[in-house]
Amino acid sequence: MSRSKDTAGPSPRSPRPKAGRAGAGASGKAAAKGGRKPAARRTDEFPAAEARQTPPPSASAAPVDAAGFDFAAQREALETLSMNIARAALTAQAAIAEAAMASAERPPQVSADPMNMAPAMTSVFTSLSARPETLFRAQADLFSRYMDLWSDATRRAMGEAVESAAVADKRFRDPSWGESPVFDVMRRSYLVTADWMNGLIASAEDVDPRTRRKAEFFTKLLTDAFSPSNFLASNPVALKAMAETNGESLVRGMQNFAADLERGGGKLAISQADYGQFEVGRNVATADGQVVWRDELFELIHYAPATETQHEIPLLIFPPWINKFYILDLRPENSMIRWLSAQGFSVFVCSWINPDRDKAHFGFDDYLEKGIYRASEKVMEQCGTDALSAVGYCIGGTLLGAALAHMAERGDKRIRAATFFAAQHDFEQAGDLLLFTDEHWLREIEQKMDEAGGVLPGQAMADTFNALRANDLIWSFFVSNYLMGKTPPAFDLLFWNSDQTRMPKALHMAYLRRLYGENALARGEFEIGGVQVDLSKVKTPLYFQASREDHIAPMNSVYRSARLFGGDVTYTLAGSGHIAGVVNHPDAAKYQHWINEALPDTLAEWQQGAKEHPGSWWPHWSAWLAGHSGGQVPARDPRKGPLRPIEPAPGSYVKVKS
Repeated sequence: MSRSKDTAGPSPRSPRPKAGRAGAGASGKAAAKGGRKPAARRTDEFPAAEARQTPPPSASAAPVDAAGFDFAAQREALETLSMNIARAALTAQAAIAEAAMASAERPPQVSADPMNMAPAMTSVFTSLSARPETLFRAQADLFSRYMDLWSDATRRAMGEAVESAAVADKRFRDPSWGESPVFDVMRRSYLVTADWMNGLIASAEDVDPRTRRKAEFFTKLLTDAFSPSNFLASNPVALKAMAETNGESLVRGMQNFAADLERGGGKLAISQADYGQFEVGRNVATADGQVVWRDELFELIHYAPATETQHEIPLLIFPPWINKFYILDLRPENSMIRWLSAQGFSVFVCSWINPDRDKAHFGFDDYLEKGIYRASEKVMEQCGTDALSAVGYCIGGTLLGAALAHMAERGDKRIRAATFFAAQHDFEQAGDLLLFTDEHWLREIEQKMDEAGGVLPGQAMADTFNALRANDLIWSFFVSNYLMGKTPPAFDLLFWNSDQTRMPKALHMAYLRRLYGENALARGEFEIGGVQVDLSKVKTPLYFQASREDHIAPMNSVYRSARLFGGDVTYTLAGSGHIAGVVNHPDAAKYQHWINEALPDTLAEWQQGAKEHPGSWWPHWSAWLAGHSGGQVPARDPRKGPLRPIEPAPGSYVKVKS
């Protein structure tokens, strides 16, 4: 995904004055507070370099040497650069001062170590110190790597051509890193040290695997943060941009920085996309349909048909309530909803409400009875059937799996077939999100939700997911937005990614404690709707999709989940990750997928017998789904069904901002 734009592109974002303030910067807020003097002069009072009234130099005042060097032009460029650096510094100073004032008004943080990393690091270093031979080998390895680095640097300084290995790390692919011996050594020494540190932590023995993984995660966060690419003085690409624009790139970057601080209410909320370029219902989430049911928990959207006839059994999609459903309908060319309609399915989507504090008490029982059961009843009422097929994406799939087990206990067979996108039911190997589920961290989360009135703020969950891929979702934008001064890209996927939702305290704490922390659903110890459910009793035909590079629902975790159910299960592995692995329109001809009709004991055995196929897995799933969707009936018009249309898709709930 490309995040680059010419520095001469759209005008940079700048902080907007908030209602009731004396001004937009720290000085305005200080004035409103009652006479405190501003710490710094406002940046909008500082004259822009290009606005200065500088008379044109005369011939005598503009000497040019014999080599054609224009001293006046260089002097003017230097003055412009100095002026812009001062403007950038003042912009950052004002933004930071205002953020500090905002922070002073908030309650202090519960803990300086919310993830409880200190005990994990202590355990790892205690283990390493007990094995001096391991430390000695590690130190010898580090010395050897630096000897190679210094040897190459010395040979290059002597004018000898030194062949460099291909740069795999995209942070350092720009040729500027290799053009200067200084930056080349800086880059290589960082990579050597970071790799050595991460490897050393991973080598610790006699440590609980989850504790070691937490230490590895923290070390990776730390080494990523200290990359030379993240600092202006050590990033040749950013320095080059600053020189070429006479400092304008830095001014734009600090304006971006100030705008993000303002948007985050004093906390840095790094922009990942040009949010103003998108509007839900206008240029994203535009598939034709009608909201045919609305209650306190969800809106039910019935999408318009794209064929004259449709399969008799309708399809109801339960997206995750952690995100909004329109990831399945971003644009016409990649919309799964439109594609399914074109395949002859009657498509419905459960659009969850973005809950506020009045829903703080909602738990799994509410989402089961008022969500799964009620939505399926309304779909059957709309279509005049006694059965339907269902899809659960991510945590929506976790809920759907538990609901199927609940239905099995009651003898309810309304769901003819079910599909799971990147959904987990066995959380034993659920990936790095397990690091956020120890009791210390859960108390921190609970405190945050109590402060917010019983819901988890959307930004808190966004911060967690961003931390799992810090280089891609934090530092790349930090460099591009602030050091390079670029406008964030107009990227629909990143716009959706930032459109976060809140979560009710009761539901979220049960999800983290009972499922992630205790793995209760896989162990048959999870109670929902008054029933302790057993997934092995589910005989419904199931289709599981996993993605090879998924860091939210790892492929092995999904495979272990698939094996918990008692009926006919199909498991398909897609290329790419948690989003791109799912949303991969066949027309894009991207990635690949693997199919194996068997379901042996382990994923490794499954992969040995799997056959690779190019492109999207959607056609394979569509054929499977069609086999469980009955014959053809006249296409159903959502405007003419038993349920009265309320408003056009995508409805109102999806537009509620956190």
